[in-house]
Formats: sequence, structure tokens, C-alpha cells
Amino acid sequence: MKVSDLHIEYTVKILKVVAANYFDQYVIQIKFNERTSKNKDFGNFLSQSQHPEIRKYLDKSLFQSFSLTMGNLNWNDYDLIFPISELHERKIT
Repeated sequence: MKVSDLHIEYTVKILKVVAANYFDQYVIQIKFNERTSKNKDFGNFLSQSQHPEIRKYLDKSLFQSFSLTMGNLNWNDYDLIFPISELHERKIT
């Protein structure tokens, strides 16, 4: 029996947020590195949460204070952050 080496190279593209702009109410326009742009409405997530640390972001000035950190949306030094895949799919759990 002959053993051969099979070399397969895989390229994995890491999904990142490259730009984010407040749009309206609780909607943020998010641009991703794979050249898509999506509007994500966080309103239902925030209003349906029972956790006060999440509900506090119903304050629009606090909600609008997000930053772009290492390719992701970040509120108040990681106080609120979401998986990039959920932002891309527009479903927050």
C-alpha cells in the first residue's frame, strides 16, 4: 500500500464590519468586508429583552454611541456586542 501526501489549501475569509452608520430609530447600516451593506433594526431585540443592561440601550443617545472595534460593532467597551454572523444574517438572538 502506498501512502501519498495530499495537500489541500483552504482559504477562509473572515467576515468583518468595515463601516457602520446610525440610520434611524434603532437601525444601523452595516457594511461588511465582502462588499455587502445591510440595515439592521435592533429595536425588537432591545425592547423584548428583560435584562436592564440591554434595555438601557433603548435610550437612543446611548444606542447611537456604538463604535467599530476590531471589525465589530461595540457599545461602551464591550458592554453590548453581537456575533458578526448574526449582524450579517440580520437576526439577533
